[in-house]
Amino acid sequence: MKRASILILLLLLPLALFAAGQGEGQMASIRFWYHFDNPDAAVTPLVQKFEEENPNIKVTPEFIAWDVYNQKLLTSIAAGNPPDVSQIKLWWQPQLVEMGALLDLSDYVADWPERTDVFDKIWELTGYTDGNQYLMPLQMVILYMYYRTDMFSELGLKPATTRSEFLDIAKKLTRDTNADGTVDVYGFGIRGARGGHDWWGTFVLSSGAEFFLPNGSSGLTTPEAIAANQWFIDLYRVHEVSPPTTPNDGFQQIIANMQSGKTAMTIHHIGSSKGLAEALGDKLSAAAVPKGTRKYWTSFGDEENGVLAATAHPDAAFAWTAFLATAENNAIWQKSSGQVSINKSNASSGGDRFLKATTDSADFAGVLPAHPGTAEFVESVWPTQMQRAFLGEISSREMMQIFADHFSK
Repeated sequence: MKRASILILLLLLPLALFAAGQGEGQMASIRFWYHFDNPDAAVTPLVQKFEEENPNIKVTPEFIAWDVYNQKLLTSIAAGNPPDVSQIKLWWQPQLVEMGALLDLSDYVADWPERTDVFDKIWELTGYTDGNQYLMPLQMVILYMYYRTDMFSELGLKPATTRSEFLDIAKKLTRDTNADGTVDVYGFGIRGARGGHDWWGTFVLSSGAEFFLPNGSSGLTTPEAIAANQWFIDLYRVHEVSPPTTPNDGFQQIIANMQSGKTAMTIHHIGSSKGLAEALGDKLSAAAVPKGTRKYWTSFGDEENGVLAATAHPDAAFAWTAFLATAENNAIWQKSSGQVSINKSNASSGGDRFLKATTDSADFAGVLPAHPGTAEFVESVWPTQMQRAFLGEISSREMMQIFADHFSK
């Protein structure tokens, strides 16, 4: 009898544990990693709104500094403790997909009723080469040219529409304004440090350089590509239209130089418009980047949301990403991020000069290749070699060969 009782207990125990697990699982808790250019911005209002609408899901947001974001995410994945949801840059996607770190959201997206309110171009750019959708759109980040209208008016200049016009204008804007024998205003602020590949791409990828040719070989070492890269290097080394600090200048420096009047032009996205406009007012405006020798090219420097494959709560994690991608909530997000909504129903011309520069650039905005080496290219290979080229340590040919070798691994 005793043996029978034990047997019954053993048979019932898994059912009891399953029932207990189900009860505990009714509340799904997910961790969300995010980034804003303004570290004071927070997602608290959106988290509160989501939790009110979804009482069985708790969201714990964690702000991650941009400088360490990519490495911290990779470390958390390797350690088996990633967040449930994280903002993901498009150039991180190939590496993360190859690692099996991202959940395929294709079925979720297909059933999401708000899907058609997201711009078609965004779905086109964020979809992966295997035909699956690993990312949920979050914000539209398209780069354009900022310029100082006061300096342009003083010299009777207009924004350049071609690469040659741009160089001519940058030379005219590079001046010794106080007649002390030293240049104190430079025509163009180049981000030579990490993140500056967008500046490089504007002039090099529009002028004959391609990461891959149709036959699969590198398009970075053709004579045309090397010449385009040399043209970009010469902005600093030969024409000296950017500050002496260019090889080390990052985001903070290029924005501070525009605000102080040290530079007359630079490239960035609408997220910088609020701070720059507060400092400069009508002395600042924006336009699409100039055309290269072949075409226009500017960076679709997006940030999306990815659900990590290790999550224990995939339904809840997707629900949070879908919530942020829905028009009403996406508009709230953009107030903190300073970016442009992904939703058609939020679109408005509005007469805003920065929004106009963004929308004018949308048709030719491009992305870096969906290749496992792209993340490392952006994070370390490009900034290291760009700095060496600016300092005269390597030639344009050597720089582009290093890039080609990197993508051939």
